[in-house]
Amino acid sequence: MTDLQKFCDELRAKISIVDVVGAKVNLVRKGREYQACCPFHNEKTPSFTVNEAKGFYHCFGCGAHGDIIKFEMDANNLSFLEAVEKLANKIGLPVPKISREQSEESEKRASLYDIMELAVKFFEKNLRLPVGAHGLEYLYRRGFDDEIIGKFRLGYAPASNGLYALLKSKGIAEREMGDLGLVSLASDNTSKRTFDFFRDRVIIPIFDKKGRPIAFGGRVMNDGQPKYLNSPETPIFNKRRVLYNMNNARDFGYAEKNILICEGYMDVIALDKYGFHNAVAPLGTALTEEQIQEAWKVCNEPTCCFDGDGAGVRAAMRSADRVLPILKPGNSLKFLFLPDKQDPDEFLKAKGRDAFIEFSKTTLPLKDILWRKNVEGQDVSTPEHKALVEKNIKEEVSKIADETVRNYYVQEMQNRIYNELGRGYWKKQASFVPQAKKAFREEKKAAAERPKVSLDELVVKFVLAAMMYYPELIAEYEEKMSMFEFPNPVLQNLFDKMVEIYNDNPEFDRDKMSETMEKSGFGKELNSLWELKMFRQQNPYIAKIREEIDMKIVEVQLRQLENEIRECLRVIETSESFPEEAYQQYESLKKEKDALLNTQNFN
Repeated sequence: MTDLQKFCDELRAKISIVDVVGAKVNLVRKGREYQACCPFHNEKTPSFTVNEAKGFYHCFGCGAHGDIIKFEMDANNLSFLEAVEKLANKIGLPVPKISREQSEESEKRASLYDIMELAVKFFEKNLRLPVGAHGLEYLYRRGFDDEIIGKFRLGYAPASNGLYALLKSKGIAEREMGDLGLVSLASDNTSKRTFDFFRDRVIIPIFDKKGRPIAFGGRVMNDGQPKYLNSPETPIFNKRRVLYNMNNARDFGYAEKNILICEGYMDVIALDKYGFHNAVAPLGTALTEEQIQEAWKVCNEPTCCFDGDGAGVRAAMRSADRVLPILKPGNSLKFLFLPDKQDPDEFLKAKGRDAFIEFSKTTLPLKDILWRKNVEGQDVSTPEHKALVEKNIKEEVSKIADETVRNYYVQEMQNRIYNELGRGYWKKQASFVPQAKKAFREEKKAAAERPKVSLDELVVKFVLAAMMYYPELIAEYEEKMSMFEFPNPVLQNLFDKMVEIYNDNPEFDRDKMSETMEKSGFGKELNSLWELKMFRQQNPYIAKIREEIDMKIVEVQLRQLENEIRECLRVIETSESFPEEAYQQYESLKKEKDALLNTQNFN
């Protein structure tokens, strides 16, 4: 059954209420809101306001109030379905079929928030019980006091099935618990029993813009892996569209005219502790187009605040890739790289609030990130190499959909190509934050020297078939698959095309993905994937496929580690004197192998 409420949420996320209302009345910006004379009653003094970030309009004269759907209904005398259809056509989305069960589905959705609230309170309570003492100690050690813990409603998930028992005692069905990602159902795991999804972790609740709990993040307190465990996609949680802490940060972002987009939850909480209440973070993934557009509803040019290490540089480059196609006049991103590979918490502890404010003035515009991405570390000693750099930059700029913005970028990049490549690049490098520049060079060097592990052809075909059957797996495994070497260029090209299509159209289902791939000339390659035919026949659960993909990838990694361990032992055994470096490498590889085995629960 199509989830109508979810579809309406998608319309509200993708369509600006200012654009909808502005097509009917003349809006004038006043601070954080827009004003106009009300279209629903006669007035001479404007009392009608539109709030872009909150997505609603309100008239203080006649009391008219609502969102984009309500406005279309009242302003154009349309029924609910007619208004939804008109808005959907505006952005080219197919309108879902409506069933008689939709009202029941809406009521069910409201009850899901109630179940999540029970879970939040359960985790909060356990943090203050003896079983959660080491969780509370961990938070105190991170510098979070009771006020911060209470504000963000942090909690602890015990290493038991306490949440499952509590929810079951409340009459909540196991299927509902599983749908919300609170438990792992017997049918989705190999243990043949239902158990709590989060166990022995500090819990960070995630709320929507209305302050309702929709998901959780769980953080281990030791060296276990994975360090963070996040809720899966659920009927009320889509990680691509949610920014952590936006419910708290929105109003402060308006006041500051800036939103700080950090790398993770703990960065946000640390910044809040020091009085920076306008920080948000993506949820375990690279920053998405939808999250950027959410931030734009608060300010025109959010600041991406990243660590000054290789991971921070990579995050900046991915963010630049995501924002380029959706740039529009006045809207962009700027970037802040913290020094000495520090995260916000480390920087603030070492240097304090005032130093952070001062350092925040060293932000870089998107155009500098785009330039450095394509030029930093490249050989430009010959005309041919310079031509290649220029070609790459032009291809990136061509991704900008807005013609006006694209033309200005073309002009900007042409000027820089002439001034910095054509007139002596190495003598006239533009200024760049030193720690980010150094980290970028180090990362590129490390990536070039790091040998890629080759994946078996059968493994690659299985993963590609899984991605075609469940396109949402592309976002989950894109980065991990890119770490490996593909067995042949045909499969590499197939993977690259799938990623390209999905990143451009993340809402595509399997049928639309298949249709677009075939139109792109990859029909023959898809037909050769017998694994895809098997999925179509068996219709397996996505959780089961995830488990098999993870298992196959870990098996490949284990084989590679075992080969490296054997090589270390060979060096140790054949050396005349004790090879300290080889022994340390041997110990490191053994720990890495043990961590992989523990993660996958291998026997």
